[in-house]
Amino acid sequence: MSMTIHVDIVSAEGEIHSGQAEMVYAPGVMGELGIAPRHTPLVTRLKPGDVRVENGKEMMHFYVSGGILEVQPHMVTVLADTAVRASDLDEAAAIEAKRRAEEALAGQKEQFEYAKAQAELAEAVAQLRAIEKLRKIKKS
Repeated sequence: MSMTIHVDIVSAEGEIHSGQAEMVYAPGVMGELGIAPRHTPLVTRLKPGDVRVENGKEMMHFYVSGGILEVQPHMVTVLADTAVRASDLDEAAAIEAKRRAEEALAGQKEQFEYAKAQAELAEAVAQLRAIEKLRKIKKS
């Protein structure tokens, strides 16, 4: 039997996932992170993207809008503003959010509005990437 690590994915709305994993992949602000059991302790920020939890039988995908990742030797905790199962993402809503953010960027007047529009665009694009990854996996 292979070694496992406990994984908790929590959002402001509540717990999204809790269980054992052989490997966890997360979108850190400095790049993709791979966390295996007995990983050295770490705390880092996450950017919007796809958190993948591999438990041997399957790979589970979760979309996070950013947040904090805490790694302990036997536990990984993802604290996200928003976290949903990738299969529950609404592609039409993500496309609409992307369109609105692009319009806001084009018509921005203040620096604050520009920064907010950039963040919304990054989040919408990350959702669409997560949907596309899941679609490719289902085709395989």
